[in-house]
Amino acid sequence: MNTQIDNLLHEYRKFPPSEKFSREAEVSADLYDEAKADRLEFWARQARELLHWDTPFTRTLDWTNPPFAKWFDDGKLNVAYNCLDRHVEAGNGSRVAFHWEGEQGDTRTVTYAELTEEVKRAANVLAGLGIGQGDRVAIYLPMIPEAVISMLAVARLGAAHSVIFGGFSADSIRSRVDDASAKLVITADGGWRKGKVSALKPAVDAALEARGDLGPQETVTNVLVVKRGENEVDWTENRDLWWHDEMAKASAEHDAEAFEAENPLFILYTSGTTGKPKGILHTSGGYLTQCAFTHKAVFDLKPESDVFWCTADVGWITGHSYVVYGPLANGTTQVLYEGTPDTPHPGRWWEIIEKYKVTTFYTAPTAIRSFMKLGRKIPKKFDLSSIRLLGSVGEPINPEAWMWYRKVIGAKAAPIVDTWWQTETGAIMISALPAVTETKPGSAQVPIPGIAIDVVDEAGVPVGADSGGLLVVTEPWPAMLRGIWGDPERYKETYWEKFGDKYFAGDGARLDHEGDIWLLGRVDDVMNVSGHRLSTAEIESALVAHPFTAEAAVVGASDETTGQAVVAFVIIKESMLEESAAVEDIAAVLRSHVGEQIGPIARPRDVFVVNELPKTRSGKIMRRLLRDVAEGREVGDTTTLADTTVMQIITGQVTAK
Repeated sequence: MNTQIDNLLHEYRKFPPSEKFSREAEVSADLYDEAKADRLEFWARQARELLHWDTPFTRTLDWTNPPFAKWFDDGKLNVAYNCLDRHVEAGNGSRVAFHWEGEQGDTRTVTYAELTEEVKRAANVLAGLGIGQGDRVAIYLPMIPEAVISMLAVARLGAAHSVIFGGFSADSIRSRVDDASAKLVITADGGWRKGKVSALKPAVDAALEARGDLGPQETVTNVLVVKRGENEVDWTENRDLWWHDEMAKASAEHDAEAFEAENPLFILYTSGTTGKPKGILHTSGGYLTQCAFTHKAVFDLKPESDVFWCTADVGWITGHSYVVYGPLANGTTQVLYEGTPDTPHPGRWWEIIEKYKVTTFYTAPTAIRSFMKLGRKIPKKFDLSSIRLLGSVGEPINPEAWMWYRKVIGAKAAPIVDTWWQTETGAIMISALPAVTETKPGSAQVPIPGIAIDVVDEAGVPVGADSGGLLVVTEPWPAMLRGIWGDPERYKETYWEKFGDKYFAGDGARLDHEGDIWLLGRVDDVMNVSGHRLSTAEIESALVAHPFTAEAAVVGASDETTGQAVVAFVIIKESMLEESAAVEDIAAVLRSHVGEQIGPIARPRDVFVVNELPKTRSGKIMRRLLRDVAEGREVGDTTTLADTTVMQIITGQVTAK
């Protein structure tokens, strides 16, 4: 990796912030000095300046019982009030909170005053159904305003929400509802996806009914149903209620009660190595502080003029932190889009940017590479001149995608902030600050002010510059998870057992000769080939560096000779289809290219050219399914894929070779 990073630094020049951008920016390099001088006082100042506290805190951090942190724990606040009421009271009620765009082209513009009123009504509805502080509410909705309204209404009451991604199956819903002992489920009849209605309530009905070895679900007393898809649904009397009926009867007056800063805000389930999902618990004051600060600093927020669009679904942590809590705490105008980027045409996202004059665009590398595959002609049809800042999230972005993103979408001028963080960290941990950082394509850069991160070896010893190892967080941070719901021992074993006093993120990383961080992907995505540890992200980056390749996914497959062998699945750029077709053995060309880029040990054993890769609706590549194909096993559960037929096609293409 050392050689590859050095080559990249020579191949791509660095990009310093423009003088104009720095001059007009909201933050400066002084933040690093302030945080270094007194880290806790730095976070205390952010909490006081960015949030409204009904009861001011006097204690910043209680770390007497590690790894269980308490931030601002003697203070009280209401999260929903911070996201809504205070902006209206400050005279900004007419500011647009959301420009919502349905996949079919239907639209809604929701101001802060309107959103506040809707959340108050929803809070009264939920309170009437017996929801209060300490209760849990499951939310299973498409990307419609009611998803945000539901989350904030739950938070307003001091209850905790568990948002379940709208593509999950009945079994996934049931396991999450059971684990959280949810009292209420909020869902919809359906939502629009890829040009048709995707039914949602039937999955909830199946989750709550008795079947197999599961008895009837016993904690859920009501199901609140939003009418969106207009599809027919079954109805259970005395349990199911229409959202619109209940909202019409509810009062628009509701006083927000203040709750302790450590009051649970949400549980968000993420996959675990044991197969049982982990309920990641986040609380209120510290989480909201870091979300608001990072949203302001990393995206150089100008709330009076910016239109911010984070493309993530609210079912994932990115949607929680940078669609709902961070942006709304800062009084931001946002775009909320229901559908997929290619429906009804492949320029849908760019059309929306042009329509709403989006200034800040935050999306995933997988999406960027998908657009690369389609070519620059599509985005060039639209006016993207409103964009002043671009962001990347979800996985390491390869330098080629970074450069394409900057040139084609950012007009060679918009800074790119490549952000690293996790469900568990709650908010951004590593990123450039666009007015300060000299950016490098493919590097996540440095920890944000107030965050302490290092790269260590297996013994926990810092590796120093120009070396690779394991990414760790060495000091508690405000938005950190407070545990795994109902399982404190699993929390300690999963995240703290390896090093004891350091949070192990599960990611590999490398420091370049200047000390900047390059993420190598999950450690469980690191292969051991003939005793050499190879990163899947590193090999994927090398493959995408070839002119033929639009996207690549690499997995390790069992091999009798080497222990594990590298198996690659690649998609060819549409613009290169004719040229690549003329190549006698394209797999050999790509294998050779990887060998030249990284070394012979990294050369894939197999390279399969495919039309699509298996992705979830959030754009995450499901590598475990590709591993099944590579090792000749029956393909596992595909229910979370955006297109469940993809694996059948890939399997057919592989077996035909």
